[in-house]
Amino acid sequence: MQEIQENQSKSRVFWWRLPKKIAKHFLRWNGRFQARHSLIPATPKINNEVFDWVTRLEDAWPEIRAELDHLLEHPEDIPSFHQISPDQKRISKGDNWKTFGMYVYGQRIDQNCEICPRTAEAISAIPGMYTAMFSILKPHYHIVPHKGPTRAVVRAHLGLKVPKEREKVWIRVDDQILHWEEGKVLLFDDSYEHEVLNDTDELRAVLFLDIVRPMDKIGTFFNRILFALIKASPYVKKPLKNLAAWRQSNH
Repeated sequence: MQEIQENQSKSRVFWWRLPKKIAKHFLRWNGRFQARHSLIPATPKINNEVFDWVTRLEDAWPEIRAELDHLLEHPEDIPSFHQISPDQKRISKGDNWKTFGMYVYGQRIDQNCEICPRTAEAISAIPGMYTAMFSILKPHYHIVPHKGPTRAVVRAHLGLKVPKEREKVWIRVDDQILHWEEGKVLLFDDSYEHEVLNDTDELRAVLFLDIVRPMDKIGTFFNRILFALIKASPYVKKPLKNLAAWRQSNH
């Protein structure tokens, strides 16, 4: 009897682990596939010159910063990342990392865009813009190492509020330590391991964007299927539901 129970237990563990193993193998294969079909470098840091919209976004930064400053007058109205996306609870603790979402996987959050109209106008002009939010990191907070699930997007940060001690606030992407600058865009591939540290007494805030990676025809076709699957998953549906509930409870 004990042997039967042990075998049943091993079987349950096997079937619980199997989807995770399959997912890991798929993501490794997917990363290599997307690197082969990418029209831009698959390096940890990506040069700003690969996108012609970068300069236009940087030109709009004073208006974007002004809308962020207005939001920060009432920080209690801005949710923590894990309150919207529970999948982020490993890297988002307490109220140390707040986010104000305007687009989530292509879905426009109308009410938030109306609160920040100039920001909404600037980001809507970016080809392939998929996700957009203000990302606000409290002093002395460390976002532990983690990886994004896919190379199908490129991560962009527009520096909005950067502490004076710039060397003490950084993001490591793979083996590169990068620093933000107010009014400047930083591009990187978040499928590489990355972590963030704000070891200062000031807030760090950026406009956080995911941009669809330019791909050849095969890569573009594959990514359309991938995005459709992601948008249909709880990974996206749950944050959208939580955003709606948050807005309703705070207005």
